[in-house]
Amino acid sequence: MARLLLTGGAGFIGSHTALVLLEAGHEVVVLDDFRNSSPKALERVQELSGRSLDLVAGSLGDPATLERAFGGGLYSRGGAIDAVIHFAGLKAVGESVRHPLLYWDVNVNGSRLLLEAMDRAGCRTIVFSSSATLYGMPERTPIVETDAVRPINPYGHSKAAVERMLADLCETGADWRVASLRYFNPVGAHPSGRIGEDPEGIPNNLFPFVSQVAVGRRPELQVFGSDWPTHDGTGMRDYIHVMDLAEGHRAALDTLLREPPQLLTLNLGSGRGHSVLDVVRAFEIASGRSVPYRLVDRRPGDAAETVADPSLAAERLGWRTSRSLEDICRDGWAWQQANPSGYR
Repeated sequence: MARLLLTGGAGFIGSHTALVLLEAGHEVVVLDDFRNSSPKALERVQELSGRSLDLVAGSLGDPATLERAFGGGLYSRGGAIDAVIHFAGLKAVGESVRHPLLYWDVNVNGSRLLLEAMDRAGCRTIVFSSSATLYGMPERTPIVETDAVRPINPYGHSKAAVERMLADLCETGADWRVASLRYFNPVGAHPSGRIGEDPEGIPNNLFPFVSQVAVGRRPELQVFGSDWPTHDGTGMRDYIHVMDLAEGHRAALDTLLREPPQLLTLNLGSGRGHSVLDVVRAFEIASGRSVPYRLVDRRPGDAAETVADPSLAAERLGWRTSRSLEDICRDGWAWQQANPSGYR
């Protein structure tokens, strides 16, 4: 078993991945500044797994924090870090348009500082949390990894820059093992309802907005565009259960640790598209609640359909999704119903 550092490990995807890795027997150290997350998520991860993890509270931008994270011997179990799963970063598209320098600093410079600390510590295995945002406005679906990378906002540009940085490292011949995972739309929650997505303020993504309308926190959902070339006129997306995604990170890590140094770039998605109204109807069935919605104009930069071709991940990792939209809605509702105000 490996000793792993999860940057941003208290966040939505990070906390679910921490749970999966603890249950698999790995030792986990979480580095998080709780800018967009809660320490309660880590408390619940430990309760669910029956195992403890170590916490380094602080930012990637702080050299002393990184030194503590890679210090070894400072924790109850001690030992060097064998691999990193890098979730930490900012992810709101609209915010990135308003504050691009913030995204270049946190996402790109923070990643550079992390990679320098890894190199100093002799740890050269990393799974990077990338995004399908890199594909911008896709010309076709399903999207394959060789399709053009052409992001249309600073958030996407920051992810593309980190991918380029990682590729450059792999070309140095310094035995780096890297997996850049481009995932599509992570949704749902752990089936226990104990951990889930808890966005600050108004949600940027569809699924938490739908669940907050269903639980009564918000009056209605705005559906952006009703004239897309889809079966019901609303946009189609590839939604992936967060537990499937967490298991994808474990599979990528296992592959990197088992195989020779390499660079893997993989889509993680279900390969199936669901429209906004498909999600609304499925959530109404799962929750037994009405989800009022209002059709409004399209948003600039939206695409009609973005769906992954996940066949390369199946081939290289032996991984594929196993949970349906119904599972996503059931588990997401269990989280929202048990935690109507999130972790607060």
